Parts: sequence; structure tokens; C-alpha cells
Amino acid sequence: MPRADDQEPRLKLEQYLGIQIRKQRQAQDLKLADVARIAGISQGMLSKIDNAQVSTSLDTLSRLCDVLGIPMSKLFSQYDQQGGGALLVKAHEGLEVVRRGTDKGHTYHLLNHVRGPKRSFEAYMVSMDDASEEFPTFSHPGTEFLFLLEGALTYRHGDQLYAMEAGDSLTFEADIPHGPEQLAQVPIRLLSVVNYSSNDD
Repeated sequence: MPRADDQEPRLKLEQYLGIQIRKQRQAQDLKLADVARIAGISQGMLSKIDNAQVSTSLDTLSRLCDVLGIPMSKLFSQYDQQGGGALLVKAHEGLEVVRRGTDKGHTYHLLNHVRGPKRSFEAYMVSMDDASEEFPTFSHPGTEFLFLLEGALTYRHGDQLYAMEAGDSLTFEADIPHGPEQLAQVPIRLLSVVNYSSNDD
């Protein structure tokens, strides 16, 4: 799975710093005028720093870090890591994986590699090309979101049935047994996103 093109331009230093300072200021609900006053710079200058319109001195950055209560090292900590954060999966290039519906003729392509004990979510593109009357039932931790891209089907969640057409979505607790009940119109393409995070995290 390709990552962002190495040839694409990275953020300039002043752009990166402006984003970080603005993010820290907004996270603490601090007004532009208050930060500028305490740091001993003009509000106009801070606005220009926020919007990457000016390169500023280390002394000014140090004063801003003091006001925001962060070490200057944190301000620069991720500048050299800009290139590795996004995962691009081209059309039809998701990793094909085996799930309970595979032996029923359903195809599952994993669209992300966030797996294992620290995974926060999984995204699948599910393809169903048959009109079989026998379907798998799933039950697993997390909250699941379905978005039907193509076709029509009836989907079961617990003892409830939901008729879905292209453009419809369905969200539910995934520990309750669920799965397709009837394929009304094939082929079917279904985006499934399972969120494993909880309020206790």
C-alpha cells in the first residue's frame, strides 16, 4: 500500500510552527490578544505567526512557549515526521483477508493496517456477487458503521431487519449478532468500518 508521494512538498517551517502554536492556543481556549500581551509581542505579529505569514525569532518562539506552557522541544518534535502519517490505498488494492463470509463467496478487502491489540478501527470493502440464501452471522467488540455503495440488501442486527439501498448507512453495537439476511440486488459493495475505541480509553 503506497504512502504519500515522497516528492510532494512538506510544510515550510513557518507553516508548521504556525499550525502548532495555533493548535496549542486554541486547545487552551486562549485569545490571540491575551497570548500576544503576555508574550510581549503585538497582536498583529502573533496573527502573522499563526497564519505563517512571517518567520519569527527563537526568542519570540521561546516566549510563546512559556505563555502556552509547553517546552520548545515539543513545538519542533514532529516537524521531521510529517511524511509518515497517512496511508493511501488505491482503488482495488486493499489487502484481501479471510473472514467468516469468505466461504460464502463474499470478498473482504482491508483498507487499513491498524490491527492487533492497539488497533482503534478497521475498514473493509465487502463485495457480494451471489444471491445465496445462507449468510454468516458476526459478533465482535466495537461499534460498526455500514455504508452501502452499490446494490440492495436486508441486514439483520439482533432481532431487527433493515432494508438498505445504495446510499443508506447503518450504525450499531457490534457485539450483538449481525449480518446480511437477504441480498435483494447484486452485485453489492458495502463499506464496513469497525471502531474499537471505548469511552473508558
